[in-house]
Amino acid sequence: MYLSNRFSVSVLSRTRKITELSSLLAICGTVIMLLGGVWDSASHEMRIPETFWTIQHVTIYSGASMVACSAIAAVLVIKHCKHNTMKKGMVMILLGAILQLGGGYADYNFHEVYGIDGLVTPSHLSVESGLLLSAAGSFILLSKSQNHILLKMAPISIMCILSSASWIGFNLVLLVGSVVLCVPVFQLFYSGCAVM
Repeated sequence: MYLSNRFSVSVLSRTRKITELSSLLAICGTVIMLLGGVWDSASHEMRIPETFWTIQHVTIYSGASMVACSAIAAVLVIKHCKHNTMKKGMVMILLGAILQLGGGYADYNFHEVYGIDGLVTPSHLSVESGLLLSAAGSFILLSKSQNHILLKMAPISIMCILSSASWIGFNLVLLVGSVVLCVPVFQLFYSGCAVM
């Protein structure tokens, strides 16, 4: 009886630590992806030649890799988690990672076929949707954390959610009103408007 209790306490303590690690990786990954996306947009303004293997895209997909590691950590402990809310957060991170990696592969193929990087493409919308899901999932995990140091990252997590949601909103507005709205933003996102 004592051995089973000791094992149970050990697993629960690891589950908490792995869940916190998963949340931290997802938050850091989304921050890196958002910063890489801003950097990529700035390179459009500077008219830097666009291929898939630019340092900006490597930065974006490094963040996506961190989110994928977060999803792997979440999968390891999801069965041992007792809170349904935390399970939902873990599933959101997992779905976000799948969308990001699938969208990244599609983005690579898009670059191979067309050469340019359109702002509003199915691959980008997939990556951005995964970004929003993983940011929301990490916030859910973070909000249930008992680690006071990790809870101090809540404002960063909230900013990730707001930034990724506004990024998707901006792209969907461009998609709906492509011709009218591309004229004022043509200088910044010229290749995105050309693809639409």
